[in-house]
Amino acid sequence: MIRIRYCTNCKTYTLKGICDKCANDTIINTPVKYAKDETVAKYRREIKKMTLG
Repeated sequence: MIRIRYCTNCKTYTLKGICDKCANDTIINTPVKYAKDETVAKYRREIKKMTLG
């Protein structure tokens, strides 16, 4: 299962194990599914598209 990951160095969300911006390791940090500040909505839609085909 693909999870949303978070880079603690540059504070960005990604789906990859290594951050594209700073090449740091990322940690699994899945926020609340539907939050008022939808900072990760793009990644949720991307995961949904990948799993549904």
